[in-house]
Amino acid sequence: MFKGSGVAIVTPFNEQGIDFEKLGELLEWHISESTDAIIICGTTGESATMSHEERKEAIKFTVEKVANRIPVIAGTGSNNTSYSIELSQYAEEVGVDGLLVVTPYYNKATQRGLIEHYTAIADKVNIPIIVYNVPGRTGLNILPSTLFELSKHPNIRGVKEASGNIAQVAEIARLVDENFYIYSGNDDMVVPLLSLGGHGVISVVANILPKDTHNMVKYFLDGDIEASRKLQLNMKPLIDALFIEVNPIPVKEAMNILGMNVGSCRLPLTNMSNENRQKLIDEMKLYGMEIRG
Repeated sequence: MFKGSGVAIVTPFNEQGIDFEKLGELLEWHISESTDAIIICGTTGESATMSHEERKEAIKFTVEKVANRIPVIAGTGSNNTSYSIELSQYAEEVGVDGLLVVTPYYNKATQRGLIEHYTAIADKVNIPIIVYNVPGRTGLNILPSTLFELSKHPNIRGVKEASGNIAQVAEIARLVDENFYIYSGNDDMVVPLLSLGGHGVISVVANILPKDTHNMVKYFLDGDIEASRKLQLNMKPLIDALFIEVNPIPVKEAMNILGMNVGSCRLPLTNMSNENRQKLIDEMKLYGMEIRG
């Protein structure tokens, strides 16, 4: 587990598949820029478009490249419990520090089904699991009472909360013990979540502003609430622009605009519209970022 800013890192693609040279550059940059953890093969990493072998290769490469300098957390969730177990066991075998497991999508499990799903995975690994609640993507919300039951399992140690419902976060914080880690899954709600006892963020904006995202959390945890609040509010317009189209279309475009050359998204995701791209550029300029592409 970690405290601070974990980047939900993009996966750079080229015509051959994953651009591992570029991924390696990004990993080194994040470590130098004070990112607190790497989350590989998450939503922002387009894991839904990656083959089984690509996911395994990306996880293994990241573990080896990071080499224990900061935690590596692998996205191993699926709507197929057996497959999630298989990928989770592989990730543990190659040395990840934790797992990010999204709620089953499409199937629309009951709350009882969620408990059995996560328990089945947690029983088969020996590393921490972060439950990923993102109902806007999955069509399914994990209720606080369900998460409380899951938190009793020794291997289920945290939640990435991306419901956008701060009252739900408050109820989770009320129910779970202080050793259960709560991470914001929404870049525009980091400070509110920290105020309820949260531990950090699993972030999209950290792909382009790793140090500022790290500092926003660090300031808060160190007691400088005002500095943290100012960063959150200053970043808000740029964060909004990063979600003007479905993630990770805008953040990959922003990285390319900055000259980071991470390639395009895979279908069914497409390039940004010209109008939205210009809005993104405008907000990047206002934040003081150097436009190169």
